[in-house]
Amino acid sequence: MQNIAIENNLSETAFIKPLSRNHFEIRWFSPITEIDFCGHATLAASYVLFNHLGVKETIEYSTKQVGNLFVSQSDERQIVMSFPNQAPVPVVQIPEALQSGLSIQPLTVLKNRQAFFAVYDNEADVLNVSYDADKLKTLAPLDVVVTAKKGPQLNSSETTQGNDYDFVSRYFWPANGGEEDPVTGSIHSGLAPYWAERLDKTELLAFQASKRGGYLHCAIKQDRIQISGTGKLYLKGKIFV
Repeated sequence: MQNIAIENNLSETAFIKPLSRNHFEIRWFSPITEIDFCGHATLAASYVLFNHLGVKETIEYSTKQVGNLFVSQSDERQIVMSFPNQAPVPVVQIPEALQSGLSIQPLTVLKNRQAFFAVYDNEADVLNVSYDADKLKTLAPLDVVVTAKKGPQLNSSETTQGNDYDFVSRYFWPANGGEEDPVTGSIHSGLAPYWAERLDKTELLAFQASKRGGYLHCAIKQDRIQISGTGKLYLKGKIFV
């Protein structure tokens, strides 16, 4: 599985093993290592199961690290994923590698089991911040997400397509997968409850501002976080191992 992920050279490759009609084991691999938890590859796997392999009921995935995940497909073809709530907690002592590894100092820093959360006062900082991959790599096994609530744009070069989203983020993970991740579903199980509390909302629209960015619909469901998005078939083929 790791060798296939290296050849794909994308974050990440999901592998599923049938356990029953709608129950599967799922594992995820980046080009570097096995990953504890991945949202967008779970969405992709579910899209294939629902639309190309005949699964109709809610899918249950068993995982090694984050318990069971549940995925359904709405009448509008939205893939709706139920993840554990992984809200971050404040960091008492910010690692020096994090402070020096980001070009703009965050307003506050939190963390959960997956990443450090660098929270900024304005959206422009999230869009403009750069990072030192070698320094952030030393924070392993944790990655780094930078985030801010949506704010007014300063000029056309800083626009993020103008959609009515609630918060923005970017995800850096040189220790586990590469440079900047396109869209990170798993980290929104921490971002969504964080911003839900501060914005006093239970349903939010998130935008991840990478070069291949995307939108995520998030909803707080007690101890679960519901994250929804759409899929599209890109490729069918055979792998020769």
